[in-house]
Amino acid sequence: MTNPNPNFGVIGGGSWATAIVKMLCENVPEVNWYMRNQEVIDHIEKEHHNPNYLSAVEFNPKQIKLSSDINKVVQESDFLIFVVPSAFLKKELDKITVDISDKIIFSAIKGIVPESQLLVGEHFHKQYDIPFDRIGVITGPCHAEEVALERLSYLTIACAKEDHATTLAQFLSSDYIKCNVSEDIIGTEYAAVLKNIYAIAAGIAHGLGYGDNFQSVLMSNAIREMKRFIKKRYKMKRNINDSAYLGDLLVTGYSVFSRNRYFGNMIGKGYTVKSAQMEMSMVAEGYYATNSAYEISKSFGNKKAKTPIINAVYKVLYEGKNPKKVFEKLADKLN
Repeated sequence: MTNPNPNFGVIGGGSWATAIVKMLCENVPEVNWYMRNQEVIDHIEKEHHNPNYLSAVEFNPKQIKLSSDINKVVQESDFLIFVVPSAFLKKELDKITVDISDKIIFSAIKGIVPESQLLVGEHFHKQYDIPFDRIGVITGPCHAEEVALERLSYLTIACAKEDHATTLAQFLSSDYIKCNVSEDIIGTEYAAVLKNIYAIAAGIAHGLGYGDNFQSVLMSNAIREMKRFIKKRYKMKRNINDSAYLGDLLVTGYSVFSRNRYFGNMIGKGYTVKSAQMEMSMVAEGYYATNSAYEISKSFGNKKAKTPIINAVYKVLYEGKNPKKVFEKLADKLN
């Protein structure tokens, strides 16, 4: 039975971590919050807002226990919610010296761990021997910026053990946050990873001057490609049109808040990958996810899922191919 009054620890200092802390503060008296930058911690404790992300969100200092010591936050928390870019997750995990085997782990990371080529949940299971019934994911469709504005938003909380998912959903819900619970941990996590790649594709297309008609066909093909990919990785009964899959894809592909679409748009307009990354203040997870998804799709062998959109984005980002020429060829493969 899940502890009815658990302690929550949030690992990360970005926009999504800030939004999750805000959501938890609606329902719990205190949230443990780890971020590595002591200067940011000092600012939040003094000014009551994150200076770098969602700065309009004001926190009650009595509700947040900030620390730059990840082990302290881990020790004092029953639920650990990891919200750091996947490319930097291992670096943070390497700092943990205390036992985490009895913790309930939730990932709000939309990426694949580069060092292991595993989903975050799979990484915790294989590297830390944490059973899958103590691992879960938090997915959308939901942008941190709209949480900050308290616009009605939806989350999907997935875990093999329904009690854990239901408990977290209860403590994240509010007048402006509604939560759905799912058992499809692998599928929802892959959907959260893949939609960022498709959002980059949508951004590249926009930057190249393609219109709404093409974008609609691109998104229609993307959800089918996502379905094929996830089915190869983890076959189970799921409705790909549910909000955790299609809804998250649409909001990431079309929203002005989508950093992955923004990143792709710059690439389409002629920025190099490096210059586009330098221009952005936040990490576009889809950049790292593209390489991982491409390598995974190659591993399917003779049963390889058709992934023309992933392949096209990979060619542009990692092979330096001309976006205009790549998307002209991609357009002929869409239907």
